[in-house]
Amino acid sequence: MTKRDTKSTSIIPELERLRDDMRALVVVPVIKKTGRGAAEAAVSVSTRSDESRLEEAKGLAIAIDLTVVEGLIVPVAQPKPGTLLGSGKIEEIGHLLSEHNAGLVIMDHPLTPVQQRNLEKEWNAKVIDRTGLILEIFGRRASTKEGTLQVDLAHLNYQKGRLVRSWTHLERQRGGAGFMGGPGETQIEADRRLLQDRIVRLERELEQVRRTRQLHRAKRKKVPHPIVALVGYTNAGKSTLFNRITGAGVLAEDMLFATLDPTLRRMKLPHGRTVILSDTVGFISDLPTHLVAAFRATLEEVLEADLILHVRDMSDPDTAAQASDVLRILADLGIDEAARKERLVEVWNKIDRLEPEAHDALKEKATHTEGVMALSAITGEGVDALIDLVNDRLSGVMTEGSVTIPVDRLHLLPWIYEHAHVEEREDLEDGAVRLELRLSASDSIDLERRLGLAPKLDDSENW
Repeated sequence: MTKRDTKSTSIIPELERLRDDMRALVVVPVIKKTGRGAAEAAVSVSTRSDESRLEEAKGLAIAIDLTVVEGLIVPVAQPKPGTLLGSGKIEEIGHLLSEHNAGLVIMDHPLTPVQQRNLEKEWNAKVIDRTGLILEIFGRRASTKEGTLQVDLAHLNYQKGRLVRSWTHLERQRGGAGFMGGPGETQIEADRRLLQDRIVRLERELEQVRRTRQLHRAKRKKVPHPIVALVGYTNAGKSTLFNRITGAGVLAEDMLFATLDPTLRRMKLPHGRTVILSDTVGFISDLPTHLVAAFRATLEEVLEADLILHVRDMSDPDTAAQASDVLRILADLGIDEAARKERLVEVWNKIDRLEPEAHDALKEKATHTEGVMALSAITGEGVDALIDLVNDRLSGVMTEGSVTIPVDRLHLLPWIYEHAHVEEREDLEDGAVRLELRLSASDSIDLERRLGLAPKLDDSENW
């Protein structure tokens, strides 16, 4: 051990030094006071119950393998500018940290840099707020280059406002040579400049990602497969439903933010149409603005979608509040109420977790509610009906009829099988093919154009 090491450890009490940083205490401050003071202290106040907030905060901690030793709901009548909590509650939490040998406190509330620093000094423990915790999870979940870039950018923007000088050995860097050199920039200013340089570099790289995505979308539009995007609160079951429909091996666990990077798969609908299904990052309440901005390149897949499936966990008591959070983020992305009516379908998931009476009542309600489908992604109940609904919404009004494809147009058969549901085929003696079809009105017009003349239909009324 070096001399410096000896000095650094001697000033830390033995008990504090042995605390386990993977053992965490979760604190949910509940701002009781209304008015300007509370509004300034509480950037966002959740509409869900305090107990649900605590359970969600614990789930977020567990998602990064922390051991939650205890969870507290702390009423805050008057937020303190320097610490948020009162001195009595700070002392109580300090005793709990020592009792449980915990070295980490998770505050399920936004903290200012000063509040975070002061609480760390009071407790001699690491303190992270809700934003910092979500960033930690995102950092672990990102597996692609794009996801890593987005997490790094969000983390740097978060860190930029939290540079607090904790040293004195570098009060100022020398700005020049000899006595002519005036005082240079402070160490904090230097760090902020370095951070800003990294932020600019990451923003350039993400801009390139955005351009690449636009090129991919342009290519997809040349082969016009509709896009169906899955959105929803984290842990609503999007990835499980994605796997059920497509057979993909996307990670799906009962864990908050089990998946982060977007996944796209092609799939065939029952009537032959090919669509692209997109699984997106889960939403969460009080998602920081700079996180939404960083992940905009990913969420643009939702903006481009022809149909949006809003997956909800109907077994969660706070499903209504979670749905409101999702709709609020969609509105921030530019998908307003009018767009939702046209493009959004609500998927009431996890009905297998409900009691039989509640299960039947929910299915009955979904049956009589437009644009809603009740199902279980785990058991598969209702999934086929959802696929049929997606097919109907994307296809418009389906028409039926028969058409004869002459020999010189047989090259159209692959296109027909991709865009129509072929119910019957007859190969004629002259080499032509007669088909019984079901397809959308727009596709029938397209087929007429490709044939170069109005198709010869036996049932022109249905065509």
